[in-house]
Amino acid sequence: MSSTAPPSPSTPITAGVDLGGTKIQTAVLRNEEIVGSARVLTPQTGNPDDVIGAIVATVRTSLEAAGASETDLQGIGIGTPGEVDAKAGAVLLAANVPGFSDRVELGPLVSEQLAETQVTVGNDVNVGVLGEYKRGAGRPYKNLLGVWVGTGVGGGLILNGELHDGRGAAGEFGHMVVKPGGLLCSCGRRGCVEAYAGRVSMERRARHLVKRGQKTDLFQIMEKSGRTRLSSGVFARALEHGDKMATKLIDDAAWALGIAIASAQNLLDLEAIIVGGGLGDRLGQPFVDQIVEQMTPHLFVADKPPVVLRTELGDLSGAVGAAVLAGG
Repeated sequence: MSSTAPPSPSTPITAGVDLGGTKIQTAVLRNEEIVGSARVLTPQTGNPDDVIGAIVATVRTSLEAAGASETDLQGIGIGTPGEVDAKAGAVLLAANVPGFSDRVELGPLVSEQLAETQVTVGNDVNVGVLGEYKRGAGRPYKNLLGVWVGTGVGGGLILNGELHDGRGAAGEFGHMVVKPGGLLCSCGRRGCVEAYAGRVSMERRARHLVKRGQKTDLFQIMEKSGRTRLSSGVFARALEHGDKMATKLIDDAAWALGIAIASAQNLLDLEAIIVGGGLGDRLGQPFVDQIVEQMTPHLFVADKPPVVLRTELGDLSGAVGAAVLAGG
Protein backbone atom coordinates (compact mmCIF):
# COMPACT_ATOMS: atom_id res chain seq x y z
CA MET A 1 0.00 0.00 0.00
CA SER A 2 1.17 3.58 -0.36
CA SER A 3 0.44 6.99 1.09
CA THR A 4 0.62 10.25 -0.79
CA ALA A 5 1.49 13.86 -0.19
CA PRO A 6 0.86 16.84 -2.47
CA PRO A 7 3.75 17.27 -4.89
CA SER A 8 6.07 20.16 -4.09
CA PRO A 9 8.75 21.84 -6.16
CA SER A 10 11.35 19.39 -7.40
CA THR A 11 14.10 19.27 -4.79
CA PRO A 12 16.46 16.40 -3.93
CA ILE A 13 14.83 13.72 -1.86
CA THR A 14 16.11 10.75 0.13
CA ALA A 15 14.63 7.27 0.41
CA GLY A 16 14.79 5.08 3.49
CA VAL A 17 14.04 1.35 3.59
CA ASP A 18 13.30 -0.73 6.68
CA LEU A 19 13.97 -4.33 5.66
CA GLY A 20 12.49 -7.02 7.88
CA GLY A 21 11.74 -10.70 7.75
CA THR A 22 8.02 -10.14 7.23
CA LYS A 23 7.68 -6.66 5.70
CA ILE A 24 9.53 -3.98 3.78
CA GLN A 25 8.64 -0.40 4.72
CA THR A 26 9.91 2.47 2.62
CA ALA A 27 9.58 6.24 3.00
CA VAL A 28 10.91 9.15 0.94
CA LEU A 29 11.76 12.45 2.59
CA ARG A 30 11.92 15.92 1.10
CA ASN A 31 13.09 18.76 3.35
CA GLU A 32 12.91 16.34 6.31
CA GLU A 33 9.23 15.61 5.69
CA ILE A 34 7.72 12.29 4.60
CA VAL A 35 6.26 12.84 1.13
CA GLY A 36 5.64 9.24 0.10
CA SER A 37 5.71 5.74 1.54
CA ALA A 38 5.04 2.14 0.61
CA ARG A 39 4.86 -1.16 2.44
CA VAL A 40 4.87 -4.74 1.13
CA LEU A 41 5.35 -8.21 2.55
CA THR A 42 8.90 -9.54 2.33
CA PRO A 43 9.09 -12.25 -0.36
CA GLN A 44 9.44 -15.67 1.26
CA THR A 45 10.92 -17.50 -1.76
CA GLY A 46 14.41 -17.70 -0.30
CA ASN A 47 15.82 -15.93 -3.36
CA PRO A 48 17.60 -12.67 -2.40
CA ASP A 49 16.90 -11.27 -5.89
CA ASP A 50 13.18 -11.30 -5.06
CA VAL A 51 13.83 -9.27 -1.90
CA ILE A 52 15.98 -6.82 -3.86
CA GLY A 53 13.20 -6.48 -6.42
CA ALA A 54 10.63 -5.78 -3.71
CA ILE A 55 12.85 -3.10 -2.17
CA VAL A 56 13.30 -1.40 -5.54
CA ALA A 57 9.55 -1.57 -6.19
CA THR A 58 8.70 0.10 -2.87
CA VAL A 59 11.17 2.90 -3.56
CA ARG A 60 9.59 3.49 -6.97
CA THR A 61 6.07 3.41 -5.51
CA SER A 62 7.09 5.90 -2.82
CA LEU A 63 8.66 8.20 -5.40
CA GLU A 64 5.49 8.08 -7.48
CA ALA A 65 3.44 9.00 -4.41
CA ALA A 66 5.76 11.97 -3.86
CA GLY A 67 5.46 13.12 -7.47
CA ALA A 68 9.16 12.49 -7.98
CA SER A 69 11.45 10.30 -10.07
CA GLU A 70 14.65 8.33 -9.58
CA THR A 71 16.72 11.24 -10.84
CA ASP A 72 15.53 13.29 -7.84
CA LEU A 73 17.09 10.84 -5.38
CA GLN A 74 20.17 12.12 -3.56
CA GLY A 75 20.60 8.92 -1.56
CA ILE A 76 19.01 5.70 -0.30
CA GLY A 77 19.42 4.27 3.18
CA ILE A 78 18.57 0.70 4.18
CA GLY A 79 18.21 -0.64 7.69
CA THR A 80 18.63 -4.41 7.80
CA PRO A 81 18.97 -7.19 10.34
CA GLY A 82 22.18 -9.19 10.38
CA GLU A 83 25.85 -8.30 10.29
CA VAL A 84 26.48 -5.22 8.18
CA ASP A 85 29.59 -4.41 6.16
CA ALA A 86 28.85 -0.70 5.93
CA LYS A 87 31.82 0.11 3.71
CA ALA A 88 30.75 -2.40 1.06
CA GLY A 89 27.02 -1.95 1.62
CA ALA A 90 26.69 -5.69 2.22
CA VAL A 91 24.81 -7.76 4.79
CA LEU A 92 25.30 -11.30 6.03
CA LEU A 93 23.82 -13.60 8.65
CA ALA A 94 20.42 -11.89 8.39
CA ALA A 95 18.65 -15.18 9.11
CA ASN A 96 15.22 -13.54 9.50
CA VAL A 97 15.29 -12.31 5.88
CA PRO A 98 14.68 -15.17 3.43
CA GLY A 99 17.77 -15.75 1.31
CA PHE A 100 20.01 -13.48 3.40
CA SER A 101 21.80 -16.09 5.53
CA ASP A 102 24.85 -15.74 3.28
CA ARG A 103 26.47 -12.48 2.21
CA VAL A 104 24.29 -10.28 0.00
CA GLU A 105 25.68 -7.18 -1.74
CA LEU A 106 22.56 -5.28 -0.78
CA GLY A 107 23.66 -1.70 -1.46
CA PRO A 108 25.24 -2.24 -4.89
CA LEU A 109 22.37 -4.46 -6.07
CA VAL A 110 19.74 -1.87 -5.14
CA SER A 111 21.83 0.98 -6.52
CA GLU A 112 22.22 -0.55 -9.98
CA GLN A 113 18.42 -0.72 -10.38
CA LEU A 114 17.79 2.83 -9.16
CA ALA A 115 19.87 5.10 -11.38
CA GLU A 116 23.12 4.17 -9.58
CA THR A 117 22.00 6.19 -6.56
CA GLN A 118 24.35 5.94 -3.57
CA VAL A 119 23.03 3.40 -1.05
CA THR A 120 24.02 3.39 2.63
CA VAL A 121 23.35 0.28 4.71
CA GLY A 122 23.06 0.12 8.51
CA ASN A 123 21.76 -2.06 11.33
CA ASP A 124 17.96 -1.98 11.45
CA VAL A 125 17.59 -1.13 15.14
CA ASN A 126 20.33 1.50 15.03
CA VAL A 127 18.64 3.30 12.15
CA GLY A 128 15.25 3.05 13.89
CA VAL A 129 16.70 4.70 16.97
CA LEU A 130 18.39 7.30 14.76
CA GLY A 131 15.03 8.07 13.17
CA GLU A 132 13.40 8.67 16.55
CA TYR A 133 16.36 10.76 17.72
CA LYS A 134 16.41 13.01 14.67
CA ARG A 135 12.72 13.15 13.70
CA GLY A 136 10.68 11.61 16.51
CA ALA A 137 10.35 11.19 20.27
CA GLY A 138 14.08 11.52 20.95
CA ARG A 139 14.54 15.04 19.60
CA PRO A 140 14.75 16.79 23.00
CA TYR A 141 17.52 14.49 24.27
CA LYS A 142 21.24 13.92 23.70
CA ASN A 143 21.64 10.68 25.65
CA LEU A 144 19.10 7.93 25.16
CA LEU A 145 18.57 4.22 24.69
CA GLY A 146 16.18 2.79 22.14
CA VAL A 147 14.78 -0.64 22.94
CA TRP A 148 13.07 -2.36 19.99
CA VAL A 149 10.85 -5.27 21.06
CA GLY A 150 9.75 -7.43 18.16
CA THR A 151 10.81 -10.74 16.65
CA GLY A 152 13.83 -10.41 18.91
CA VAL A 153 14.97 -7.56 21.13
CA GLY A 154 17.41 -4.96 19.85
CA GLY A 155 18.89 -1.76 21.16
CA GLY A 156 20.54 1.42 19.97
CA LEU A 157 22.44 4.06 21.92
CA ILE A 158 22.67 7.81 21.36
CA LEU A 159 25.46 9.24 23.53
CA ASN A 160 26.31 12.94 23.49
CA GLY A 161 24.18 13.36 20.39
CA GLU A 162 25.88 10.63 18.35
CA LEU A 163 24.89 7.09 17.46
CA HIS A 164 27.25 4.88 19.48
CA ASP A 165 28.22 1.48 18.09
CA GLY A 166 31.47 0.92 19.99
CA ARG A 167 33.66 -1.50 18.04
CA GLY A 168 30.63 -2.51 16.01
CA ALA A 169 28.53 -4.41 18.53
CA ALA A 170 27.34 -1.80 21.05
CA GLY A 171 23.64 -1.69 21.83
CA GLU A 172 23.00 -5.46 21.95
CA PHE A 173 20.39 -4.85 24.62
CA GLY A 174 18.56 -8.12 23.90
CA HIS A 175 21.55 -10.08 25.12
CA MET A 176 21.92 -8.44 28.48
CA VAL A 177 21.53 -11.20 31.08
CA VAL A 178 18.63 -10.76 33.49
CA LYS A 179 18.61 -14.28 34.95
CA PRO A 180 21.82 -16.36 34.91
CA GLY A 181 20.96 -19.92 33.91
CA GLY A 182 17.48 -18.79 32.85
CA LEU A 183 15.54 -19.48 29.66
CA LEU A 184 17.46 -20.47 26.54
CA CYS A 185 17.97 -17.57 24.13
CA SER A 186 18.25 -17.77 20.33
CA CYS A 187 21.93 -16.86 20.72
CA GLY A 188 22.53 -20.16 22.53
CA ARG A 189 23.06 -18.57 25.94
CA ARG A 190 20.66 -18.53 28.87
CA GLY A 191 18.86 -15.74 30.69
CA CYS A 192 19.04 -12.98 28.04
CA VAL A 193 16.34 -10.33 27.78
CA GLU A 194 15.39 -11.72 24.37
CA ALA A 195 14.65 -15.14 25.86
CA TYR A 196 11.78 -13.51 27.78
CA ALA A 197 10.73 -10.55 25.62
CA GLY A 198 11.41 -11.55 22.00
CA ARG A 199 8.26 -12.57 20.17
CA VAL A 200 9.84 -15.78 18.78
CA SER A 201 10.96 -16.85 22.26
CA MET A 202 7.53 -16.05 23.68
CA GLU A 203 5.87 -18.19 21.02
CA ARG A 204 8.25 -21.04 21.76
CA ARG A 205 7.34 -20.81 25.44
CA ALA A 206 3.63 -20.74 24.63
CA ARG A 207 3.88 -23.90 22.52
CA HIS A 208 5.84 -25.63 25.28
CA LEU A 209 3.23 -24.67 27.90
CA VAL A 210 0.39 -25.92 25.68
CA LYS A 211 2.17 -29.29 25.34
CA ARG A 212 2.26 -29.42 29.13
CA GLY A 213 -1.50 -29.01 29.25
CA GLN A 214 -1.94 -25.29 29.90
CA LYS A 215 -4.85 -23.54 28.19
CA THR A 216 -4.72 -20.49 25.94
CA ASP A 217 -6.62 -18.89 23.07
CA LEU A 218 -3.43 -17.56 21.50
CA PHE A 219 -3.27 -20.16 18.74
CA GLN A 220 -6.99 -20.00 17.99
CA ILE A 221 -6.69 -16.23 17.60
CA MET A 222 -3.66 -16.78 15.36
CA GLU A 223 -5.56 -19.16 13.08
CA LYS A 224 -8.66 -16.95 12.91
CA SER A 225 -6.40 -14.04 11.94
CA GLY A 226 -4.91 -16.04 9.09
CA ARG A 227 -1.48 -15.94 10.72
CA THR A 228 1.11 -18.69 10.96
CA ARG A 229 2.88 -17.20 13.97
CA LEU A 230 2.00 -15.38 17.17
CA SER A 231 2.27 -11.84 15.82
CA SER A 232 2.17 -8.70 17.94
CA GLY A 233 -1.48 -8.27 16.98
CA VAL A 234 -2.31 -11.79 18.15
CA PHE A 235 -0.78 -11.07 21.56
CA ALA A 236 -2.67 -7.79 21.75
CA ARG A 237 -6.02 -9.44 21.00
CA ALA A 238 -5.35 -12.22 23.51
CA LEU A 239 -4.62 -9.62 26.19
CA GLU A 240 -7.89 -7.85 25.38
CA HIS A 241 -9.69 -11.18 25.93
CA GLY A 242 -7.97 -11.67 29.30
CA ASP A 243 -6.00 -14.72 28.19
CA LYS A 244 -4.00 -15.90 31.20
CA MET A 245 -1.04 -17.32 29.28
CA ALA A 246 -0.68 -14.20 27.12
CA THR A 247 -0.86 -12.05 30.25
CA LYS A 248 1.86 -14.12 31.94
CA LEU A 249 4.14 -13.97 28.89
CA ILE A 250 3.76 -10.20 28.56
CA ASP A 251 4.30 -9.75 32.31
CA ASP A 252 7.54 -11.71 32.04
CA ALA A 253 8.62 -9.64 29.06
CA ALA A 254 8.01 -6.40 30.95
CA TRP A 255 9.93 -7.79 33.94
CA ALA A 256 12.98 -8.66 31.83
CA LEU A 257 12.92 -5.34 29.97
CA GLY A 258 12.53 -3.36 33.19
CA ILE A 259 15.43 -5.13 34.91
CA ALA A 260 17.74 -4.63 31.93
CA ILE A 261 16.75 -0.99 31.39
CA ALA A 262 17.43 -0.25 35.07
CA SER A 263 20.90 -1.79 34.74
CA ALA A 264 21.63 0.25 31.62
CA GLN A 265 20.38 3.38 33.36
CA ASN A 266 22.54 2.78 36.43
CA LEU A 267 25.58 2.49 34.17
CA LEU A 268 24.93 5.33 31.70
CA ASP A 269 22.60 7.84 33.48
CA LEU A 270 20.49 8.38 30.36
CA GLU A 271 17.89 11.08 29.83
CA ALA A 272 15.36 8.91 28.00
CA ILE A 273 14.41 5.39 26.99
CA ILE A 274 12.33 4.88 23.82
CA VAL A 275 10.40 1.63 23.49
CA GLY A 276 9.56 0.58 19.93
CA GLY A 277 9.51 -2.42 17.62
CA GLY A 278 6.49 -4.44 16.51
CA LEU A 279 5.46 -5.60 19.96
CA GLY A 280 6.38 -2.34 21.70
CA ASP A 281 4.39 -0.22 19.24
CA ARG A 282 1.41 -2.58 19.15
CA LEU A 283 0.98 -2.93 22.92
CA GLY A 284 1.44 0.80 23.46
CA GLN A 285 1.33 2.79 26.68
CA PRO A 286 0.07 -0.01 28.99
CA PHE A 287 3.15 -2.06 28.08
CA VAL A 288 5.46 0.92 28.64
CA ASP A 289 3.81 1.48 32.03
CA GLN A 290 4.48 -2.13 32.96
CA ILE A 291 8.14 -1.76 32.02
CA VAL A 292 8.46 1.40 34.11
CA GLU A 293 6.86 -0.37 37.07
CA GLN A 294 9.45 -3.14 36.84
CA MET A 295 12.36 -0.75 36.22
CA THR A 296 11.79 1.77 39.00
CA PRO A 297 12.65 -0.34 42.11
CA HIS A 298 16.06 -1.16 40.63
CA LEU A 299 17.22 2.38 39.85
CA PHE A 300 20.19 3.51 41.92
CA VAL A 301 19.20 7.19 41.61
CA ALA A 302 15.45 6.77 41.98
CA ASP A 303 14.66 10.49 42.20
CA LYS A 304 16.10 11.13 38.70
CA PRO A 305 14.61 8.38 36.53
CA PRO A 306 14.84 8.51 32.75
CA VAL A 307 11.68 9.40 30.88
CA VAL A 308 10.37 6.26 29.19
CA LEU A 309 8.59 6.98 25.91
CA ARG A 310 6.82 5.27 23.05
CA THR A 311 8.03 5.91 19.53
CA GLU A 312 6.58 8.93 17.76
CA LEU A 313 7.08 7.57 14.25
CA GLY A 314 5.77 4.08 15.00
CA ASP A 315 6.49 1.56 12.25
CA LEU A 316 8.02 4.34 10.13
CA SER A 317 10.92 4.80 12.59
CA GLY A 318 13.21 2.45 10.66
CA ALA A 319 12.44 3.86 7.23
CA VAL A 320 12.82 7.47 8.38
CA GLY A 321 16.05 6.59 10.22
CA ALA A 322 17.42 4.90 7.11
CA ALA A 323 16.69 8.06 5.11
CA VAL A 324 18.45 10.12 7.80
CA LEU A 325 21.42 7.73 7.58
CA ALA A 326 21.62 8.51 3.86
CA GLY A 327 21.58 12.25 4.49
CA GLY A 328 17.83 12.96 4.50
